[in-house]
Amino acid sequence: MVIAAIKGRSTMALYSSDRGIHCQRVRFVLAEKGINVEIIDVSKDESAAADLAELNPYNETPTLVDRDLLLHDAGVINDYLDERYPHPPLMPVDPVSRARLRLVHHRILRDWYPLAEQIEKASGQKVGKPKQQLQESIVAANDLFKHSDYLLSDELSLVDCSLGPLFWRLPVYGINLGKPGASVQAYFKRLVARPSFKASLTRAEREMVLETT
Repeated sequence: MVIAAIKGRSTMALYSSDRGIHCQRVRFVLAEKGINVEIIDVSKDESAAADLAELNPYNETPTLVDRDLLLHDAGVINDYLDERYPHPPLMPVDPVSRARLRLVHHRILRDWYPLAEQIEKASGQKVGKPKQQLQESIVAANDLFKHSDYLLSDELSLVDCSLGPLFWRLPVYGINLGKPGASVQAYFKRLVARPSFKASLTRAEREMVLETT
């Protein structure tokens, strides 16, 4: 059985999809920490997709296998990776700063990510409302990105590892932040310039943005 077989695995494996925004969140963290991992693309491998159905009760990516440990949900996986591989740290040591970042992260995942999912699933006129809401909400947060290289910090954090995949997809969603979102765009350029962000992108993710330019 697949679940029994994972105990014999000597390297970490990530069951991933080539366009999944949550999968890119995890790949970003893996690349930032330089973790040796096998990326298993279930969108191209039918046997891997069948394995995933057995490994994950929700049959969803991302799913991480690390020896006899099995994890799913991008947030749970990224928290584990940051604790298991503490260098470089992706959350502040100070509990107050960490709590503030976690609260902002919670709002991003609760407010912005669902809108992105609605845009991806919608078609025709139905896409207009969530697209407008997402654009206006990001622009309204522009000032948060003015004062440091990364969100509320001069060091990359798990929050940035969630924002990067979202902002990468904005052109695909037909969202242009324009001058009102200038600080957000400058921040995103810093993210894109990181080798770890570039490494987190699949070929499909690169191509879907190129198709919009």
